[in-house]
Amino acid sequence: MCGRFQIKADGKTEALMQRVNASGPLRYADDVAPGACISIIRETAQGREVADALWWLLLDRKTAKPDYRYPSFNSRSDRLEDPKALSYRPFRESRCIIVASAFVEGLGDKKTYHRIELEDRAIAFGGLYRTTTDPQTGQVLHSASIITLPPPDQWRTIHPKSMPLMLDFENAALIDQWLGPDFRDVTVFSALLQPQIRWPQLLTPIDRPSKWNPVGASFRIS
Repeated sequence: MCGRFQIKADGKTEALMQRVNASGPLRYADDVAPGACISIIRETAQGREVADALWWLLLDRKTAKPDYRYPSFNSRSDRLEDPKALSYRPFRESRCIIVASAFVEGLGDKKTYHRIELEDRAIAFGGLYRTTTDPQTGQVLHSASIITLPPPDQWRTIHPKSMPLMLDFENAALIDQWLGPDFRDVTVFSALLQPQIRWPQLLTPIDRPSKWNPVGASFRIS
């Protein structure tokens, strides 16, 4: 994943929140970059809630800030079964949803970028989170990442390295399992981790990831 997304206050986002039965205000933004404070949906003893999290799974132990030495805003699906990987335990104990309206992917040539959204629905990224305590303030903090999959064939000219995991938030049983902190049988998620375009995607060429300015006509892939 290129590393930027948008989240807008609109009917699509509202519909997602209602379907997953989550309470709490979301952090809306036109441009979210790695390391920023984002909203995650997680399951607690009090129900599903929106919590703040830093979009960087690994935090520095001394400062409780993103440890930029090790990129961890994404978690590759092929590392989820590696007990030594940072994502191994969160995948089994602390999964979350990260809501978005659109995201950016780049071809890798530093000039070809696309804004990507789903037709007629918001995006529920499959995410992971960790909880830590700021050693200086004692504040409880969350940090998060988005799971990425190998790219589908249709993405060869979009982003040939990966595609973010997107969940079917209308599938109540799936969301119950994904957010359930006591649900540890991650083998049921195997099909989710296969690269596939499950909903039509609308792609728009843009100039720079941080600007989101259209430079070409939108097109659809499915």
